[in-house]
Amino acid sequence: MKRRSFLQRAGWILAALGVGEAGLVAMGNRYYQVLAQPSPRKLALLVGINQYSGSSLTGCLTDVELQQELLIHRFGFQPSDILILTDRQATRQNIETAFVEHLSKQAKPGDAVVFHFSGYGSRVETMDEEESFIQNLLVPVDGVANGVLEETLWLLLRSLDTDAVTAVLDTSYTDLGTGLRGNLRVRSATRLREAQSRSGSPPQAPVGQPSTQELAFQAQLQLNSKLKTAIPGVVLAAAGPNQQAFEEQLNGVGAGLFTFALTQYLWQSTPATTVQVSLCRVAATIEQRVGNKQQPMLVGTTDDLSLKTNPKQTSLTYHIFPNSSEADGVVTAVEEDGKAALWLAGLPIAILASYGVNSLLTLLPLPGSEAVGNQPRQLLIRSREGLKAKARIVPLLSGETYQLQAGQLVQESIRVLPRNLGLTVAIDSSLERIERVDATSAFSSIPNVSSVVTGEQPADCVLSRVQKRGLLTGEKSSSSPIYYSQYGLFLPGFYLSPNTVGSEGEAVKTAVQRLVPTLQTLLAVKLLRLSGNEGASRLGVRATLEMVAPTEQVLMQRTTIRASGPDPASDSVSADLAENAALMTDSGMISLPIGSRIQYRVHNYSDAPVYFILLGTDTSGNAIALLPPHSFANPSGLETNPLQQQAVGIGETIVLPAASSPFKWVLQGPTGLNEVQLILSRSPLIQTLAALESTQHPRGDFQRLGILVSPLELARAVLQDLHQASVPAAETVAATPDSFALDMNAWATLSFIYQVV
Repeated sequence: MKRRSFLQRAGWILAALGVGEAGLVAMGNRYYQVLAQPSPRKLALLVGINQYSGSSLTGCLTDVELQQELLIHRFGFQPSDILILTDRQATRQNIETAFVEHLSKQAKPGDAVVFHFSGYGSRVETMDEEESFIQNLLVPVDGVANGVLEETLWLLLRSLDTDAVTAVLDTSYTDLGTGLRGNLRVRSATRLREAQSRSGSPPQAPVGQPSTQELAFQAQLQLNSKLKTAIPGVVLAAAGPNQQAFEEQLNGVGAGLFTFALTQYLWQSTPATTVQVSLCRVAATIEQRVGNKQQPMLVGTTDDLSLKTNPKQTSLTYHIFPNSSEADGVVTAVEEDGKAALWLAGLPIAILASYGVNSLLTLLPLPGSEAVGNQPRQLLIRSREGLKAKARIVPLLSGETYQLQAGQLVQESIRVLPRNLGLTVAIDSSLERIERVDATSAFSSIPNVSSVVTGEQPADCVLSRVQKRGLLTGEKSSSSPIYYSQYGLFLPGFYLSPNTVGSEGEAVKTAVQRLVPTLQTLLAVKLLRLSGNEGASRLGVRATLEMVAPTEQVLMQRTTIRASGPDPASDSVSADLAENAALMTDSGMISLPIGSRIQYRVHNYSDAPVYFILLGTDTSGNAIALLPPHSFANPSGLETNPLQQQAVGIGETIVLPAASSPFKWVLQGPTGLNEVQLILSRSPLIQTLAALESTQHPRGDFQRLGILVSPLELARAVLQDLHQASVPAAETVAATPDSFALDMNAWATLSFIYQVV
């Protein structure tokens, strides 16, 4: 029996394009004028299913709402042109009929079409005259037996008269035997035998046949004489072949990781963003949360991988330009006395759960209307539940009134965050009851750490057992394996955190105490991610990650797009970006070999000097920093300036590490994920440097990379420095003493995430 699926036959176009993430930006600029023509019409069919018979998901309806609000308020879709099918409405027949009636019969050449599906996926075994093979399918509310075959979807897409087509599939087709992976839920209705998943055996073969109605509908589609030879547009898949697509509870709101990351990025993206750039950024966001367990893919439909010059493959996301400014949310309803209901889907995933009351948002005028007065109007958040918030207008003068309007976009102005944030650890429900009791007791004694049971509440990581395969004592053959286990710490999605596995026979309380340094590092990373504001910052800075050796290449570029005034060097930088397919993973993540030498180039185009620090985590899970030089004692024997405070002057560009420094940044093993945050501030980072000085970091008279002994102390110092840099503007929100208030004009945190292989 041959096993095959469309995903296995497809070409993975992104890797084939042979470009780095930064190179994709340049390609998007080249196609900017060509693709700028407005679409005559924009049509969408959005399908989301939570309530299946016998099991349920929690985030598919949110996915549909995320897409709907994005398409209306960012891309200019008319609500009447968006058809939504959810839960009981989303039967096989209704989905296929809606596609034909709403999309196929209405779409004309040049129209933009979006099809979205969030729900379970599965696989069935089908037969033809010569062989049997496996097909992926989308599971409608009426179950696997009535599934929409993947091949049927391709035929439906080929029936469209337009090439400006985007299909978003937030589903997956294989699972590892349970609906939960750590604290996340898997969007797959396929179940594998537990013994097979432990031993790494191939997936259990699906059984059953597609429904006769489905096969008849597919045959009818094949008779269409207007079918295209290839699928038009692009298909964005939440996960690659034999991977899982996850959904997560985000501050009380269930959502697909892929859909949330995609729509959030598109709220803040610039008009020239191509679908490949979008996927690169989405892949990095997902990798932060679940490691390599879910890698979104741009699915192609041809075996011809020589597509570097094909404009279709470098099209804009959704094939159209946004018709509004980048934003963090929208006013969805206007209430009495200057109050408004908000939808805040443009906020980054990392900050959603911590986004506090008294945060301040700037209102943008509706397209075609003029702003009243020179000073922008602002909204103060009074309450928030998930993605929805209540806010009130901030009057410029006493007694002044301002007429809010539904549809007005909002941008972050001041971000309020709690100071007392902690880390939540889920205790795997598969552990014995006594283990869970002992673990709960051990976690309760650790400051800033709390514990929950997996699946009950959102969590930052999971304590579980790591199963390994071995042999019985004295056995010479692998025919009699046993399984032994140790405690380890997993990130969401059951991605094993580096260097957290203990020894065989270790008590759970001992394991928890052993993991305290790792827990502190994870909490420090969580705090630093809360400062991420590339899309919202108004500080004019740009940074690039560059490979110096074995070849010279620009890899990534990060720019604060809302800063006032143009970046004078951005066009020339983009024009020189190199292309190298070897550095791209299938999902678009940058992949650098061990031994590569790298550097960061920072340019300041703001109206004041900026101060900076480079922090992150390496592939071993260590917290690292590019440490500033240490000033040695003066001739009198007294230290006058323990750490030098370097700034990037107005219009200046610097390289990190400095070319004159004897330290060269060479990537070390093991393989894994590197995450670096470049934090830049208008004010000196006094508390941050004091924290570095007070901890046992390596000393030296030049910049060098060091492992941080007290990363949590340093992360808190960074937020305190950014809070101080935000005074006096942040005082307008009357933040409480137990919160940070961070002004978007005062700082920028730019994130760089890449694989080391």
